[in-house]
Order: sequence, then C-alpha cells, then structure tokens
Amino acid sequence: MLGALYRQLATASPRLEAARALARAAEARVPGAKRPPDPLLQLGFMNRELPSLKSMDPLGMTQLQLIQMIPVAGKLGLAGDVAEAQAAAARSRAADVRWDVRAQAAMAFYDLYQTDQSLDVAIATRRLLQDIATTAQTMYAVGEGRQPDVLRAQVEIARMTEDIVRMETMRTSMDARLAGLLNRAPQADPASPVLPALPTELPPLDSLIWLAQANRPMIQAGREELRGAEAAATLARRELWPDLEVGVQYGWRAGPVGMGNEQMGSLMLGASLPIFARSRQLQMREEATAMRTMAAADLTAMRAETAGRVAGAYADWRRARNLSDLYRSTILPQAQATITSSLAAYRVGDVNFMTLLDNQMTLNRYQQELFVLVAEQGKAVADLEMLIGRELFDPNVVAAPAAGSRR
Repeated sequence: MLGALYRQLATASPRLEAARALARAAEARVPGAKRPPDPLLQLGFMNRELPSLKSMDPLGMTQLQLIQMIPVAGKLGLAGDVAEAQAAAARSRAADVRWDVRAQAAMAFYDLYQTDQSLDVAIATRRLLQDIATTAQTMYAVGEGRQPDVLRAQVEIARMTEDIVRMETMRTSMDARLAGLLNRAPQADPASPVLPALPTELPPLDSLIWLAQANRPMIQAGREELRGAEAAATLARRELWPDLEVGVQYGWRAGPVGMGNEQMGSLMLGASLPIFARSRQLQMREEATAMRTMAAADLTAMRAETAGRVAGAYADWRRARNLSDLYRSTILPQAQATITSSLAAYRVGDVNFMTLLDNQMTLNRYQQELFVLVAEQGKAVADLEMLIGRELFDPNVVAAPAAGSRR
C-alpha cells in the first residue's frame, strides 16, 4: 500500500531525519543572533611588588571591571532577521526533502508494480505458449501440423522464460531501492505492491502551476533566503557604524594607617573604529550585495524550473491516462478476441501457426504496455505532488484490478 509506505518514510528515512536536524540547528541559532556579545569581566591586581606581589603603597590597587559591547543602528535586529530567515528556509527545505523522498519512493513503488504485473503477464503468456506448443505437437503427431511449428513454439517458450528471469531480477532490484529509502535490509521475496486508485482528473495546468509557485517548499525556501539576504545586505551597510562600548570599574586599596580602605569607581565609554573599512566593511557590503543578487536569481530560476516541470509532468500524466484508457477499452479487448479467434481457427487449419504465435505475443506486449502506462501515470502524479507540495489523491484507497492484472 502506497499510503503505508509514505507513513514508514516519515519515521524511517535517514535523509529526512538529517534535513529535520539541520532545520532544528538553524532554529537554535535564532535566539543567540538577537543578543549582544557577552560582557567581559576583568579582575586586576595593580602595582604589585615583585616577586612578593605585595601591594605598593599608595599605588597598589585591586580592580574589578565589567565591559559590554553594544551594537548600534539596529544591527542586532537585522542579525535576528537573517537568522530567522535562514531557519525558515531550513524548515522549508526539510519539507521539500519530505516531498522529494516521497516522490522517490513512489517512483520505486510504481516501478516495482510495473515489474510485478509484467512478470505475471509473462508467466501467464508462457503458460499459454506451452498450451499452444502442446496443440502443435498433437497436430504434428497426427499429420496435421508441421515440425517447424513445434520448434518455433519451444523457442518462444525459452525466450519468455528468459524474460521471466530478467523481470525477477529487476523485481529484487526495485525492492532494494525501496529498502534504501526506508533504511532497511532488502527482502528476499518482496510483497506485491497494491496499486492505489489514481486520480482520473486533476486541476487545470494553470491551477497546478499557481499551486506550485505558492506552495512548493523549495520556492518557499528561496523566498526566505532572499529575505535573509536582503536583511544581511542592510546589516552589511550598517557595519561602518561604530559599535559602542560601555564599562564600569570598581577599585579598592588600603588607605593610610588609621584611615580605612579606599574605594573608587569609574565609568568608561568607547566606540569601535572601522580603520580597515576598505578591506573589511566595504567588502562585506560587496559580498552581501552579491549574495542578495544570487538569492534573487536562484528564486527566479526555481520558479521557472518548477513551472516547466509541472507542465511536463502534467503532459506525461495526460498521455499515460489517455493511452491506458484506450488500452483498456479498445486495444486489449480486441487483441484478446483476436487470439481467441486465432486459436480456434488454428485448430481447424484456417490459420497458420505463425499468425497464432504473433497474435499471442502481440497480446503479451499490449498487456505489459498497459502496466507501463499505469506506472507512468502514477509517477507523473507523484512528481506533481512533489512540485505543488500537497496530495492530489488518497494513497490509502486501493484501485480496482486493472485489465490484464492477475493479482
């Protein structure tokens, strides 16, 4: 069941867990970005004799000093805006990873479904070829058939057996892909996928593109990164403004004999001097401006790429849906009727063996092509869901057995 697979991914995917951890790390940086630097506390023992460290009267003093750097011009607020934007972008990227992992799992799921159903068709076709070979052998034994017909039937049976072995290997490979996404060991005999009820109708293409532009987590992350880059550019322009430094100082020393101890205090004000502005602050401006330009260009590129991918996936879905409907309603019933008629005609000598065999292999090809189309339809829907950031159908609802399905 595809819905059960999605639920397992939500808890078992290492890639998704890594993205969530990265988002938590970005979130943890926000409070600290809004705070000023830690204050500096100093304890000094001034004017001591060496090597005894005895206080030199009257100059000896014990001093305690507290200094705080205070960024000005809204630098702390801007730094907080940058950190918040980066955290929001990380959350959106984690959401995008979730949809991307879902899409990868869906691709592997539908590939496994296609291989599984094609394997069933191949096994059933081999069984029918064996029946045809038996009929050809019987007719040859009574003088009504030809030996080349018997040999050709045996060759086709061997070719079908080769296809079955190849599909069984592919089936194991598809399950290994799913196992990698779920962080589990591959299964020796994977269970057969249960096809969900795929949507027969989707919103119009314009609506899907609008949804993708508004909701795709990757684009939301791009918008947040642009917001953070704009705040960082504003912050870089203000780095030339000197930061203030405020300090308080308490001093204590022994007074003259009989006069007690002397205590004193001081207040200090200072400011940073951007004497290396040409190589530091001005270069920070250049860097921030370039990063803002890059973020804007990346967002524009993501929007254009998303619109193109939505249009492509929508076209793939329409093609697969229309062709699968055609196969179910017309092509497969006609091919099945043709093989039934050919088999009856062959038994009375009205149709040669090659015509019968060609009709059977044509039916086999059409049945397998139907499952390819169904898988492509599901893949296109999964791709659209990843691009618009929302579900387009309920993956827990099971589809009715498809034409040609034997499961």
